[in-house]
Amino acid sequence: MSYLLGLTGSIGMGKSTTCALFAKSGCVIWDADLTVHKAYGRGGAAVEPVRSILPQVIEKQQINREKLRQLISEFPSILPKIEAIIHPLVQQDRQNFITANPSSILVFDIPLLFELNTEADFDAVACVFSEPKLQKERVMARPGMTKNYFEMILSKQLPAAEKVARSDYVINTATLKTAEIAVEIIVKNIRRKLENA
Repeated sequence: MSYLLGLTGSIGMGKSTTCALFAKSGCVIWDADLTVHKAYGRGGAAVEPVRSILPQVIEKQQINREKLRQLISEFPSILPKIEAIIHPLVQQDRQNFITANPSSILVFDIPLLFELNTEADFDAVACVFSEPKLQKERVMARPGMTKNYFEMILSKQLPAAEKVARSDYVINTATLKTAEIAVEIIVKNIRRKLENA
């Protein structure tokens, strides 16, 4: 039997680094953003359904994410239509991943886990967390990031304190060491649960 651990946290809180630590500990990782990238990519499962409603965002058999992002910011009513296409595809991919990896600790990297009300799909949820000042420094150092875009992303995410309060585990990512220690404790804890199941 697999153990399903949801991993979430606001932008710039250190999810990618934490995922790498879980992978190093022998866990198998599923990445929601990567799944969306594949669906939007050349010949991806979202290309034809999106073409049927927004042909102008399709270029070279793939979805131009920049054009799609611009259209959504100009016409917010487009977003629910895109979500209606992408969410079932992501859900199916996640299910396939679970089936393909029996008897493992599976970590699901899902930035909007709480926002999509999917916490009940997991045995437990871990949330990465760092101070807002450090979060902002990390995000603003990303190429092409603007203050407005950062604030727009934050506005779509639940406050970090709420995510922490709703999680079973909290991973402090102030330093790599604090994150390593937290991941080690969580993995040991889950392995103990699996042994006693």
